[in-house]
Amino acid sequence: MHIERISAPLGAVVRDIDVRNIDQANGSEINDLFLKHHMLAFPGQSLTEGELITFAALWGPLVRHPYAGMKTYPDIIELTNRGKKKDVNQHWHSDMTYHHRPPKFTMLYAKQTPEIGGDTAFSNQVLAYQNLTAGLKQVLLGLTAEHSAAGLAALNKSSEIEAPRATHPVVRLHDETGELALYVCRAFTEKFSNWSRHESKALLELLYEQSVRPEYQARHHWRSGDLVMWDNRCLLHYAVHDHGDEQRVIQRVQVEGPVPVATNVD
Repeated sequence: MHIERISAPLGAVVRDIDVRNIDQANGSEINDLFLKHHMLAFPGQSLTEGELITFAALWGPLVRHPYAGMKTYPDIIELTNRGKKKDVNQHWHSDMTYHHRPPKFTMLYAKQTPEIGGDTAFSNQVLAYQNLTAGLKQVLLGLTAEHSAAGLAALNKSSEIEAPRATHPVVRLHDETGELALYVCRAFTEKFSNWSRHESKALLELLYEQSVRPEYQARHHWRSGDLVMWDNRCLLHYAVHDHGDEQRVIQRVQVEGPVPVATNVD
C-alpha cells in the first residue's frame, strides 16, 4: 500500500490495494490508518454491490437506513443527482445520530462522477472540541442532546411521531482512540436534554460554527471507482452540490457502532 495524506486535519489516500483482497493482516493495518487519519480513500476500485457489502461487513454489522435502500440490496443506498432543490444532504452532519447505535463507519463508492464539482467535505470534531476554552469544555462535558429523524420522516412522508430518536452526549468519547469529539449536528440535533429549544439555540449555533471552521476540514474530489470510508464518530461531512445537473451516482453503506458515551467527569 502507498499512503498519501490529504490534509493536516484529516484524510489519506490508500493506493495500490484492491479491497476485494483484504485479509486479516492488512485489514488490521487499514484500521490503524483509519484511526490515525479518520478518513481513507481507495481509488480505482471495481466493485459489485455484493463486493461492497462484503468489504463493509469486515468492520461489523451493517446498519440499514430507515427511509432508503435499494430493493435488491437494502443495505445499500444509491445516491443520484436529483437536482440541487431536491438534494437533502446540503448540510453538515454525522450520519444517523438519531439512532441508538449510530454508524461508526460510513462508506461511499462512486459509480459515476461529474466532470467538475460534487466533492464531499469533512470536518474533524476532535479538533473542534480541543480548541474550545476550558470553561466551555467543562459545561459541555455535563450535557446530552436529543437527536431526531423527524425532518427525514417528513421528507419521506412518514410519521414524524414514529421517527427514530436518541439522546447522546454532546462530547463523545471515541471507543477505540480515547479521543473526545463534539457530537452535535444541525441536521438532527434538536436541543439539549432538559433545556428548551429556545435555551439551546444560542449555544448550539456557537457549536455548529465551531464544528466546521475551515482549519478542521478536508475535501474529497470524486472519481469513478473511488471508495471512501470515514469515521462517523468524530467527523462531520457535507455533500457539496456544485455540479449542476451532471450525474453523480454513489452507493452508501454504514457499519454499526457502539452506543455513544461521554468521558467520566469527576
